[in-house]
Parts: sequence; C-alpha cells; structure tokens
Amino acid sequence: MPVFRRRILIATDPVEAGFRCRAALEDDFHHFRVELVVRDGLIAFVRGEAPRHPYSLCPSAAGQLQQLVGTPPATSAHGVMRQVDPSEQCTHMLELSGLAAAAASRALPRRRYDIEVPLRIEGRTYATLDRDGIRLLAWDIQDLDIVGPPPYEGIGLRQGMARWAFAHLTEDMAEAALVLRRCAVISMGKNRPLDAQRHARTTGACYAQQPGRAPLALRQVGSTWNFTWQPGQLCRDDQEWLAFKA
Repeated sequence: MPVFRRRILIATDPVEAGFRCRAALEDDFHHFRVELVVRDGLIAFVRGEAPRHPYSLCPSAAGQLQQLVGTPPATSAHGVMRQVDPSEQCTHMLELSGLAAAAASRALPRRRYDIEVPLRIEGRTYATLDRDGIRLLAWDIQDLDIVGPPPYEGIGLRQGMARWAFAHLTEDMAEAALVLRRCAVISMGKNRPLDAQRHARTTGACYAQQPGRAPLALRQVGSTWNFTWQPGQLCRDDQEWLAFKA
C-alpha cells in the first residue's frame, strides 16, 4: 500500500540575545528548509530554501518570508498565518517558519514530526503523527472529514479546523493537529497524475498558484518521490545543516 510520508526536523541554537533555528521538511512532493534568528524578542533574520519543489516559481517565494522580519515570534506556530497573507507565501516554507519561530520562542532544542497517510481506499485512510518518536495522533479519515476518535470526530480538514483546535486543544496539541491536517489534505496528491500538469493551477491558494504567476509556474517533472518503503531517507541530506555544521 503506497504511503504518503512527511518528516519535519527542527533544531535551535543559542546566539547572542536570542536563538537561531533551522527547520527542514521533506515529503513525497516537497523538500524545503527555513532558517531564522530571533534576537531581542523579534525575528531578525529569515531565509528559505527549496531543494525540491513542484513548480519552477516555488523557490522565489522564499523572498516573501522577509515580511516576517521585525515581527515577534509567537509560541503558536500558527501565529505566522496572522502576520502575513498566506496566499502570497509558499504554504510549506511559511508553515516551517511558524514552527521554527515557535521553537525559538520556547527555547526548544529539538523537535521531530513523522507523519504517515496511506493511500485512500474509497476515500478512507488512517493518518498518524509521531512527535519525537512517540505516537501522538491517529485519525480515521473519510475524504476530508475526521470520523474518529474523539475529540476529533466530525471535524473537517478544511475551513475552521485551526479555530476549533485552538479552542479545544492545548497549544502544543493544536500545533501537532494542524501539522497532521496539512498532510492529510496534501496526501491526496498521491492519487493524481501531477506530472501531467504543464503549470500550477490558478487557485489563489499560495504564491505559485496566484493568477498572475500560475501560468509561469512550470511543473517540475520528476519532483515527486516515493518514500513508502524508505522512510529513513526523509531529510537525510539535512543532517549536517541541522547540526549547524554547514
């Protein structure tokens, strides 16, 4: 059974009057990195990289992260969604920036998320998230709705989930739930012939999918990899960078 996998690794290193944080994300469709520095309570530096990406314009979205410079990092990773317009950002670099900023604001030395979402059968799948090697979440999902277990039963994966999560979960659990939510949605791409696209769709949902950019955002054929039987390869090339050796 094919499985969508994503790994997120975060490392934080003290610097003068603050922290430097590096975060890497890799899955079947993406490989992104973000580095940011928090100094005197503000984001002083941020940089994004796109080693593997679905569309030709994805790397240029890294420049949009500069909008975060000068803003205070929130303890909630979702806080960055309120500081900038997410539709003008790379969804995944912005999410990484939020996770990195939250880790820096909490002085969290390390964090690791491992997510698995098997290919849907008649719309059904079972999505799991491990945090730092411990199973934290396991959802039965039908199409775009969680059907169990409580308290997630009946929650949709689209609009309104973030609001529900922050109203009903701790901040730490809300972060994990939103990470798994993202993966449960994008994992549906494993059912689609993505390389048949010529360019990004004009959905307005992210930087490359804005109407003025989508026709220029060419599909990077071959950018989808399969980690079903090789989970250990996820973020393999990020280890020295995350150890602040590169």
